[in-house]
Amino acid sequence: MAKTLSPSPLARPLPELAEISGLRLGAVAAGIRYTGRSDLMLMEFAPGTTVAGVFTRSKCPGAPIDWSKAALSEGKARALLVNSGNANVFTGRAGVLATQTSAAATARAVQCSATEVFLASTGVIGERLPTEKIVEAIPALHESLQEDGWADAARAIMTTDTFPKAARRDIRIGETPVRIQGIAKGSGMVAPDMATMLGFVATDAALPNDVLQALLREGIDQSFNSITVDSDTSTSDMVLLFATGKAGNDTPANAADPALRDFRAALHSVLHELALMVVRDGEGATKLMTIRVTGATSNESARRIALSVGNSPLVKTAIAGEDANWGRIVMAVGKADEPANRDTLSVAIGGTWIARLGTVVEGYDETPVVAHMKGQEIDIQIDLGLANGHATIWSCDLTHGYIDINGSYRS
Repeated sequence: MAKTLSPSPLARPLPELAEISGLRLGAVAAGIRYTGRSDLMLMEFAPGTTVAGVFTRSKCPGAPIDWSKAALSEGKARALLVNSGNANVFTGRAGVLATQTSAAATARAVQCSATEVFLASTGVIGERLPTEKIVEAIPALHESLQEDGWADAARAIMTTDTFPKAARRDIRIGETPVRIQGIAKGSGMVAPDMATMLGFVATDAALPNDVLQALLREGIDQSFNSITVDSDTSTSDMVLLFATGKAGNDTPANAADPALRDFRAALHSVLHELALMVVRDGEGATKLMTIRVTGATSNESARRIALSVGNSPLVKTAIAGEDANWGRIVMAVGKADEPANRDTLSVAIGGTWIARLGTVVEGYDETPVVAHMKGQEIDIQIDLGLANGHATIWSCDLTHGYIDINGSYRS
């Protein structure tokens, strides 16, 4: 039975969601693991829908990852089937058969090729997926699809999430109005090796596959690849972007087409908003950390240092305890195995510089930092003083709630 978790104190309400022309979706309770809640979601796309995807870099991916990667190579999408409660990972031949059976059943309902069906699963690793329950539920699920089923879909893909996550933007490509809307799930086993969560975004824009893929990859790097909850990379996760083409805009020549300027910014904004919601829903999280690193020898070096700070249990627990222990930040910088110099390092919390050029600022008053630490959003700034590399990542604190959730995840 699904456990009821209190909403994260950092939760955000669902925005006003709207229809995406060429897309219907919905959810049902199939009893895959949970009782009393929906756990199977289906999206159906109009013929001709293009698709882009980015997947986990785990060396032990689930069978749905392999299936969806293969489907992506075909370039067209007619359906997306997602279940929660069971990840279909490390299940051997049974896992492969489960994807084949689920895709075939979905294809029959949608009347398309199985290669146009995308699959995703999230939940417990190492347990056989009860495919028979999925197959049995698909006909009724397909019959119930609606153009306004986004909220139900967002809830159906949740596992330890405490609130559904969605974002929407309305913009134009040239003179043509287009819409971007997406949902995501994720709260634990989140680290930036792709996204380590599930994210599904759709638009009614007409965009070729190569353009769609380029835009998604750009947006992922500054959103889902820049968040971390616990430094663990999941086996199951992906972000998929679908374009139904129903808006009827002029087809851009390439991803650099000036006509895509507003679309690119809106897509990046949707991805960023969804990614931050995942961190806000970090298991047991009470505080959102923004960690900015400047003065590094390269942007990638800055990113690794920021992640070292964001993943440090000592930093995360200090934030949870509202302890302005900036020495832990210095420690995390030093252990990152990236170029750093103690005598050029500066650290600020909440806009107050605590240390500059390797020593405490003369006359440092901890009062404003202590006040900042009591808030829900914590800003940490680190200047390495070496060069011009910079990066920003987002993380959360580490509380006993993380242990409570993960210590009983399978029960």
